[in-house]
Amino acid sequence: MKKIFFHYLKPFYLRMAGGFVIKFAGTLMDLFLPWALAYMIDTVIPANGRKEILLWGIFMLGCSALAVLFNVLANRMASRVAGDAIYVIREDLFAKVMYLPDSLADKITRPSLLSRLTTDTYNVHQMLGRIQRLGVRAPILLVGGIAMTLMLDAALAGVLLATLPLLAAVVVAVSQRSIPLYGHLQESLDGFVRLVRENIAGIRVIKALSREGYERRRFGQINREVVERERKAAMTAAITNPAMNILLNLGLVAVIAVGAVRVNAGLSEVGKILAFMTYFTIILNALLSISRMFVVVSKAAASAGRIAEVLEAGDERGWMADKEAEEQKLQEKDRAREPELPGKKSPHISFDHVSFSYNKVADNLTDISFSLKRGETLGIIGSTGSGKSTVANLMMRFYDVDKGSVLIDGQDIRAMDLHRLRSRFGAVFQNDVLFAGSIYDNIDMGRGLAMEAADKAVSHARAKDFVEDKGGTGEMLEIRGANLSGGQKQRLLIARALAACPEILVLDDSSSALDYRTDAALRREMKEHFAATTCIIIAQRISSVMGADHILVLEEGRIAGYGTHQELMAGCTIYQEIARSQTGQGR
Repeated sequence: MKKIFFHYLKPFYLRMAGGFVIKFAGTLMDLFLPWALAYMIDTVIPANGRKEILLWGIFMLGCSALAVLFNVLANRMASRVAGDAIYVIREDLFAKVMYLPDSLADKITRPSLLSRLTTDTYNVHQMLGRIQRLGVRAPILLVGGIAMTLMLDAALAGVLLATLPLLAAVVVAVSQRSIPLYGHLQESLDGFVRLVRENIAGIRVIKALSREGYERRRFGQINREVVERERKAAMTAAITNPAMNILLNLGLVAVIAVGAVRVNAGLSEVGKILAFMTYFTIILNALLSISRMFVVVSKAAASAGRIAEVLEAGDERGWMADKEAEEQKLQEKDRAREPELPGKKSPHISFDHVSFSYNKVADNLTDISFSLKRGETLGIIGSTGSGKSTVANLMMRFYDVDKGSVLIDGQDIRAMDLHRLRSRFGAVFQNDVLFAGSIYDNIDMGRGLAMEAADKAVSHARAKDFVEDKGGTGEMLEIRGANLSGGQKQRLLIARALAACPEILVLDDSSSALDYRTDAALRREMKEHFAATTCIIIAQRISSVMGADHILVLEEGRIAGYGTHQELMAGCTIYQEIARSQTGQGR
């Protein structure tokens, strides 16, 4: 919450101060009305001064008009400040998510990040607007109302003041319980969003397996959990209004009783009692507004904490904060390596005894070493979960290695500018995404590529025929490319990776939906037009990697074989088993 008030609201302090002054003036107009009414009843009317009655009536009408005008103006300013502030918060939060390390994003979870960008920012927006509208008006009405009652009749005001400590105790007790409850509610909403996203994305699979009933039961369970936590938080917060009503109404009864006695004894006047009851109503409404504001603040406090957790987390830009010291350290390490012989060039890509773990408990990759010359192709194959995609993740520095180093042109990638590093790559990942937009937009991805470059990439990816059939690269795609087949999606994703003529190409299971003929034609196209590009092909099919210059066979995160297709067929049992199961070779 501190970050919201002291960082994001700082540029709006002047505007907020202006709004507070206007709101203060409008609230004073509201407070003058009961006092003017009491003065008219007790002083002006008994004197039968018609001119004075008219003037006081005009005064009250003017106060009412100014109160409306000032409050409307202040509320508009408050809404503007809240909207502008939350715009900046969302911008920074989205930018932070874009640069969030994958390890941290995995820990927070994607649905939780989505919830923080939507529900949590909405809660903070509501709080910022409510505090500016009621955070000034309600306390002024409360304090001003008490001050006016003290001026009217101190004895009656004492009866009212006796209830205030009890009211404060109720508000504090409820707030201490409700804030944690709203935090737990947001955690349940994260799980709710995650389940809904999974079910909507996999609705065809659910229907195909007739699992609608099972998914409805799962949804019902998480839905009940959200409802129960929401009910518990709401019921806790709802204690405030009834408790305050009871205490204030008891105070009002006491005021009327004491007031009647004082009027009968000649110690007070009827106008003062009427004004006092009006002020009592004002004070009641102010306290109820404050109690409702505490509910909004409770939600916002939980949401602001979740937002701050992301905003204050380290990001990929932070990885480069100590770049010079890190680079110097790595350069010293590089100089300590075996000196290069004259005319000998560093490998284009090399893994030097790399080990890595996602959970930092058990290694997902252990002691991986290989090197590639510029223009060579590495095929990576192995069983599911063997660490194939992890090699690509480390190469593009989505994660940092735990041991060893990844080098490009002899330089440790940790010493490179992250943007420049990744700009050298073209990549197609497992379950990659096409966005709603034109085919060209999905290939360009904001890089400013010429239309000719996009058309060439479409041709190289063997996607020209179906793109022309659909109307060209200007044709619009639905979300996630829903109007394309699996093979068509993969060819457009490959076209996206090829469009900028990358120095290094990573294809992670990018041909699984292609028929063998198209897959073979695509590989021929790559050899012909991208001979200088170093390729990393991660595949399940042995036909996709058997023509590679080197093939890396992984098993449970370790190297089970490394060499050409012929070398592995002669000496790698696991590779032989894969070949037999897919092609029948070796039988």
